[in-house]
Amino acid sequence: MHAFWTGALAGYGIAIPVGAIAILILETGLHKGFAKGFFAGAGAASADFLYASVAVAAGSAVVAVVATIALPLKIASGLILLTLGGYGLWKVFNSGPAGNHPPDTRQRGGTYLQFLGLTLLNPMTVVYFAALILGGSAGSRAGATSALLFVLGAGLASLSWQTLLAASAALLKKRLPAGMRRIFSLAGNLIVAAFGVEILIRIVA
Repeated sequence: MHAFWTGALAGYGIAIPVGAIAILILETGLHKGFAKGFFAGAGAASADFLYASVAVAAGSAVVAVVATIALPLKIASGLILLTLGGYGLWKVFNSGPAGNHPPDTRQRGGTYLQFLGLTLLNPMTVVYFAALILGGSAGSRAGATSALLFVLGAGLASLSWQTLLAASAALLKKRLPAGMRRIFSLAGNLIVAAFGVEILIRIVA
């Protein structure tokens, strides 16, 4: 079970730091309820699970592969986050004084796939897991059972954290007045757009 708890710590280590995905999950739960927020978080957690699996299977080889695709993925990530933040701000300013958003016709599966794709755009996640494995935290020569436990621990840890975010946002949805939800959305989308701008600036610099 040591490999499982090592994987869980690694999963929390990559999931807990506040980033654009976390803010988007909170935004989804805040305006669309727990179910949509949960599927958003499940998409993000699935990406962490996949990247942990790739890191366990490929080890150091994956680091070299990521180096060749990191730049275009970072550019795409920056542009998408900037677009999502900008679109979110547009919705906030066009939602009326009550902060009512238009009905969301997208199915939960679509929400899941959106967040799966967004999270997969960050290839440094797989580098993070590979570094832990190669550094001995997960055991670079671990057997199949230990490798499976590591991946399972990482995936479940990420899912539990994303679910907590979705549940917290859904609770706020019930407790906060519309005006406060509008302020939260404004701030959240500004931060998401800022993350996108920061990524693009770092690429240029």
